[in-house]
Amino acid sequence: MNGPESQDGLRINRTLTIPGGELRFKFSPSGGPGGQHANKAATRAELSWDVASSRAPGPRQRQRIGHKLANRIDANGVLRVVSDTHRSQLRNRQDALDRLGQMVADALKQEKKRVSTKPSRAAKERRLQAKKKRSSVKGLRRPPVSD
Repeated sequence: MNGPESQDGLRINRTLTIPGGELRFKFSPSGGPGGQHANKAATRAELSWDVASSRAPGPRQRQRIGHKLANRIDANGVLRVVSDTHRSQLRNRQDALDRLGQMVADALKQEKKRVSTKPSRAAKERRLQAKKKRSSVKGLRRPPVSD
């Protein structure tokens, strides 16, 4: 059973909104406990977005998404998100949209570069004091030197 594609766009951040026409939903029975409701209702939502042919992200964004989400994107360039945690199709649909949005947003975030710092003077002194103390303890273990 194919559901209609989302008509509204999915806003990822201020520079990227995925048009609703590029998002495809597929619904199926959820499985698991639930009795007759679980067997009859198609509550499991599978959201697909074709990253490779999407016009929404720019080339750098597409490359970054492809790199960061490589294990989630299939050979055809389609990113799939499945949600079957809720008993309602509507809630699973919203959950899938939220998860896709969060995944793409996380993939587009720039990591802050680590700025290396030098140890403080006090830290250097503490380290040298600890080394001297350790040296003296080990020196006391040595047998006395006879002249």
